[in-house]
Amino acid sequence: MYSGNQTFKNQTSSIYFTLMGLFDQTKHSVFLYTLIFIFFLIALTGNSLLIFLILLDSRLHNPMYFFISQLSLMDLVYICVTVPKMLVDQIIGDNTISPLGCGIQMFFHLTLSAAEVCLLAAMAYDRYVAICRPLHYPLLMTSKVCKLLVSVCWLLGILEGLVFTPITMSFPYCQSRKILNFLCESPALMKLSCSDVYLYEKLMYLCCVLMLLIPMSIIATSYVLILHLIHRMNSAEGRKKALATCSSHMMVVLPFFGAATYNYMLPRSYHTGEQDMSVSAFYTIISPVLNPLIYSLRNKDVVITLRSIMPSVMRVRKVVNGKI
Repeated sequence: MYSGNQTFKNQTSSIYFTLMGLFDQTKHSVFLYTLIFIFFLIALTGNSLLIFLILLDSRLHNPMYFFISQLSLMDLVYICVTVPKMLVDQIIGDNTISPLGCGIQMFFHLTLSAAEVCLLAAMAYDRYVAICRPLHYPLLMTSKVCKLLVSVCWLLGILEGLVFTPITMSFPYCQSRKILNFLCESPALMKLSCSDVYLYEKLMYLCCVLMLLIPMSIIATSYVLILHLIHRMNSAEGRKKALATCSSHMMVVLPFFGAATYNYMLPRSYHTGEQDMSVSAFYTIISPVLNPLIYSLRNKDVVITLRSIMPSVMRVRKVVNGKI
């Protein structure tokens, strides 16, 4: 009986991948686990609340908040794809993941990262039109145009996931199946393949460069034009309002693109697997936590909406407590 179980375990370990996550790289695993769990709860609550507030209040039914709600949705799915499994695995002591599970995780990771990059570019264009062409804003940023831009972002993300996930998972992995990361990322898996992946790595590198450079160019152009207009403004109040409108978006863009550029555009010789994992943790765990905080705490309209619903929430809570 023992021999049969051992044989099955050996066969399973030879098929499954093992995620060498964040907890294996530190002696303070309990503290790190608690911190990540708290971050997960904050991201889950913050992004869900932001989506709820934007849907609830008609004053927030405009292009800027529509894009913010989509960003929150992406961040919500992003963190749910990776963190719950990592936390559960740490408790049960099993860090293995099946090829199917690895492929699903990789698909969502590629889809959401590409879609978010494109969405941040669309948000920059929205800010450019709002500040530099305010009279044409209602015509250029209609509900139909906004939905089209968001649909394109999602479609490009899904296309990247559908293209690269099956190819990556089709390679034979005859070396150690220990992935030096807490999620299934294509670059980490390529290091485990025993076949020649040189052309595929070059193709993926080229696609990643294009997926980053094109949105970065749109964002940079938009903000150069915005800053040029702000510089020409005579009104100090107008300058302050324009800068406040753009600052939240820039606080999201710079860290996200910095981390993505480091992981996908720099040659492999410039960074190690441990550094890749730390950077992945930033835009997979930290970014979904920071984004809703940036767009809620720094946004007067969101704060006003939140304050307006708090009395209703408290009344409902009193009614529920009274019945209990």
